[in-house]
Order: sequence, then C-alpha cells, then structure tokens
Amino acid sequence: MDKLYIVMPAYNEEANIAEVVKEWYPILEGKDEESRMVIADGGSKDNTLNILHTLQKDYPKLEVFSKPGTDHGTKLIFLYDYAIKQKADYIFQTDSDGQTRSDEFTQFWSLRRDYDAILGDRSDRQDGQSRVFVENVLRFILWIFFGAKTPDANAPFRLMKTGLVAKYLYKLPENFNLPNALLAAYFSKFKENVKYLYVTFRPRQGGKNYINVKRIVKIGWESLGNFARLRKTFK
Repeated sequence: MDKLYIVMPAYNEEANIAEVVKEWYPILEGKDEESRMVIADGGSKDNTLNILHTLQKDYPKLEVFSKPGTDHGTKLIFLYDYAIKQKADYIFQTDSDGQTRSDEFTQFWSLRRDYDAILGDRSDRQDGQSRVFVENVLRFILWIFFGAKTPDANAPFRLMKTGLVAKYLYKLPENFNLPNALLAAYFSKFKENVKYLYVTFRPRQGGKNYINVKRIVKIGWESLGNFARLRKTFK
C-alpha cells in the first residue's frame, strides 16, 4: 500500500481545527499503516495547540509539531522535509482553515499513478476578489521571473510524489514564504508530469485570517528579492 502523509500548517485555528481534523483524518483509511496526518502549529496565541494535543487521543495517526514563528511557508517547508525523511510515498498538502473539501481528494488519489503531482485549481475562489487579484499577480510574477505558467500557483490542495518534492524543495531557503508557488513554477518550467484539477475553495469557515493585505504586500516585497536570487536555479 502507498504511504500517504497529509500535512497542514496551522496558526490560530481554534475555531476550525477540530472539524478539519475530523473531516480529513478518514482519508488515511485504506492507506499504508504508517500513513500520517501531520500538523505544524506556528506558535498560535489561541487554543489551537491544546486542541490538537487533545485530538491525538482519538486520532492516533495525528502528529503535532509546535514551530516558532507564524510564516505559512516556513511551516510548509518543515512539513515537506519531515514527510520526505519519513519516506512517505505521497504528500498531500492542504490548509487547516476549512476552505477545502475532503470529498474532492478521491479524484486526485485515483490519478496518482498517472501523474507525479496533481495540483488544485481554484478557478472559482469564494474568499474574495482581493485574494483572486493577489493570486493573479503572483502567477504573472512567476511568468516574468521564471517563464513558468501556472493555472493556480499557490493552491493548498496538492497531491505530490515525495520524490518530486525532494527534487526541488532543497533549492529553497528554509524560511521562504511561498514554497508552494515556487514548486509549481519548477514543475512548470521543467515540464514535470503534472495535472491541474478544479477544486472548491470556500470562504474561511471560522476565525480570522492573519494574512491581511498589509502582510501580503510585505510577503510579496520580500519574495521579489528571493525570486531574483532563485532565478539561477531555473537554468
């Protein structure tokens, strides 16, 4: 059987985390016994981490890490690296805010033999036009900097063969803010065997998104410098 690691970053998700774990945990059924759900909490200031530790009593394949800092990208890189080191066959990444739907995973899993990565395409995002604008700007920047065309660069709904992730992950700094976007750009630029599938992207189910417009601008500005430095890895 295939060993699957479902990985999620979390930060201040006390309103969502229990339902998200409950919804996604059954995906592990029928997979290799060493398959895991792994959540990295980025120093939440609410009760997220305590809730996760409580949930471990009922969900024995749930692993929880407490990581300093709140950057989404830092936690993702940690999670991908951890899954690689645990010798997972496949890594599936989604977020812990309840915006994605577990019932859409089956189609991705059914295609895992045909592609090295199957990435979500949020062509009908329901979380506001400002987020659509940011995603479109990101896709444009990836095209300008790297010549990479992606239908959805940063979707938190992606099933990837672990070997493919390992091929590109270690080109990135450990604190890089947008690893999913750069992985998608690498996949596109080097013509990896990747499929994009439509996924539903609901409004946030509860709590408040800490990544506001001001923070998005800051992340974008910092990323431009990183993009310039990483451009040489695309040659």
